[in-house]
Amino acid sequence: MRIITTLCAVLLLNFAPHQVYGAVPGALVGESSHFSSDARVALGAYRGMVEEHAEGIVRALRIIANTTEAKSGTWEALKSVLTRYSDDLPTDATAWFVLPDGSYYATETSGMTEQNLKDRHYFPALMSGKEVFGDLVISKSTGHRSVIIASPVVSEGKVIGGVGVSLRVRLLSELVDKHMPLPPDSYFYALERDTRIVLHRKAERMFKTPSDVGDEALGEEFKRVLREDHGTFEYTLNGKKMAAIYESSPMLGWYFFIAKEIGA
Repeated sequence: MRIITTLCAVLLLNFAPHQVYGAVPGALVGESSHFSSDARVALGAYRGMVEEHAEGIVRALRIIANTTEAKSGTWEALKSVLTRYSDDLPTDATAWFVLPDGSYYATETSGMTEQNLKDRHYFPALMSGKEVFGDLVISKSTGHRSVIIASPVVSEGKVIGGVGVSLRVRLLSELVDKHMPLPPDSYFYALERDTRIVLHRKAERMFKTPSDVGDEALGEEFKRVLREDHGTFEYTLNGKKMAAIYESSPMLGWYFFIAKEIGA
């Protein structure tokens, strides 16, 4: 009971929307295409909301990884803790427990899955005792586009497994959209450094690149933009002129954008 109470406190602290998330910039850009201070506040709120959500999950997983249930190394002991935690997440995330051989249990299947995580890029780091934070995958147990957050489980100085969350990017984007509604001609998105789209107001664009949704030249333009930690950017997408403001997140390694149509 104590572990569940602690986790609930973590959830309330980290997932309650901040008041600024509801702020909608009346005009993201002016006639000179310079962004208003409201737009910069909205961008910071957007980035902060996603970072707080991810960081809250990390903190909760650390707590779970240090419980006697996790250190027992058995799904029977850990199942109820992970199931309650998964149910409480507003992004309907799947929680899982992986063993050193890559086999794993998931709340989505309520037991051992038929899949194996040994071939995942993040798996060696997790089994060496490092946290995983922000890796993008197509979930093996659910098929959803997901962000992986995980913490190693250490018992008597040895890594005996890992607890993790597969955070669905579509539902994370919907959470942002709910608490930070933008005008119809504006939208938010986030990119990895390689320009893969992590989050987007338009779900069909997630896990694609600007080249996929526009043209090859657009992809090169974004690569040049991502050499800077923050700034403004004007580009053309499917015949529409766009203006965007962006900033990087050292925590996640992503770049957060808010964009607005400024003409055809």
